[in-house]
Amino acid sequence: MSAWRPGPRNAITDIPGIRVGHYTDRRAATGCTVILCPGANAAAVDARGGAPGTRETDVLGLANLVRTCHAVLFAGGSAFGLAAADGVMRWCAEHDIGVPTAKRKVPIVSAAVIYDLALGDPLAFPGPQEGYLAAVRARRGAVAEGSVGAGTGATVAKLLGPERALKGGLGTASLAGPGGLMVGALAVVNAVGSIYDPATGECRAGPRGDDPGECLAIPAALERRTAAMDALQPAASGAVSAAPGDLENTTLLCVATNARLEPHELQRLAVHAHDGFARCVVPAHTRGDGDIAFALSTGDLPARPDDLLLLGALTAAAVETAVLRAVDLARGTKAVPSAAEWRAAAAR
Repeated sequence: MSAWRPGPRNAITDIPGIRVGHYTDRRAATGCTVILCPGANAAAVDARGGAPGTRETDVLGLANLVRTCHAVLFAGGSAFGLAAADGVMRWCAEHDIGVPTAKRKVPIVSAAVIYDLALGDPLAFPGPQEGYLAAVRARRGAVAEGSVGAGTGATVAKLLGPERALKGGLGTASLAGPGGLMVGALAVVNAVGSIYDPATGECRAGPRGDDPGECLAIPAALERRTAAMDALQPAASGAVSAAPGDLENTTLLCVATNARLEPHELQRLAVHAHDGFARCVVPAHTRGDGDIAFALSTGDLPARPDDLLLLGALTAAAVETAVLRAVDLARGTKAVPSAAEWRAAAAR
C-alpha cells in the first residue's frame, strides 16, 4: 500500500480525458453530475442492486457492437431524472461527439439515477436543460464534493427510516500505482445501509440513536427494525412487507483508468468497484438499492495481464475513499443532518 498514492487532485479527473460537471438545486434537493469521456476506448457496467434505474447500459454488453460511451450521467429524481441524459446528448452532438453513422454521429450517454424525492421537492428532477448545463460545466480540474450534483439529495443509514437517517452525497478519489497505472473513482452514496471505514472499522454514518451524536451499530439497528416491523405486522398476516424507505435507495459508482483495456477487462474492474463499495456500506446490494458501477478506459498506457490484479486493487481502494468522502463532506438539511454535524451535536 505504501507505493500507492493519490493523484494530483485525488479525483477521477486525474485520469486523462475525464471531465466532470454538476448541476445542483439545493432548494429542491436534487441535481445531476456528468462524467464526460468522449475519447473512451471502452466502457463496462455491472449492476448489483435489486432496483436499478438506468439508460443505455445494454449497449455496453460484451456481446454488443459499441461497448463504449461518450458520457456517464448520474442524476437525482428517480426514473424522472433519466431525462437529463437528453441534454447531455444534445451537448455532445453540438460538439461532434458520438458513434459515426452514415448520416451523423450518435452520442452514447449511459445514465443511472438515485431516489431523492423524499428529501426535497418530490415534483422536482433534473431534466434535459439541467443535464445540458452539467455538461457545459464539465472541467478537468478539482471536483466539487459533498451535497452537490447527483449527491445533493442523497441520504444514508436508513435502516430505521428517514427520521433517523444522515446525509449522503458525492465523493471522488484517485490512486496511482507502480508503472504509472492510475484509477479514479466517483461515487454518489444514497444507501439504505450504514457507512463504515474498512481501515479502522469505525462507523462513519449509522442510524441516529436517541442521544445526540449516537449512531446505532448494525446489530442494534436491525434488532430495533425487526421489533418495529413485528409491531406493524398484523398477527395473522403472512409475508412481511417492505419497510418505508427500503425501496428508495441506490449508490452509483464510476471508475476510470489510464490503462488501455478491452471491454472484458473493464468488466472485471466494474466488479472490483463493487468490492470497495461493499467494504464500506452495510448492508449493500439490497433489493431496494439500485447499486451500479461503470468502468471506463480513457488512456493509452499498455497493461499486461498481471496488471489487472493491481488495477482491481486500486479500483476497490479508490471507491472506498470516494464513498467515505461523499459522506464526510456532505452538508445537512433541517430534516437530515450530516454525519459530521451529528457527531458535533454530542459536544454541545
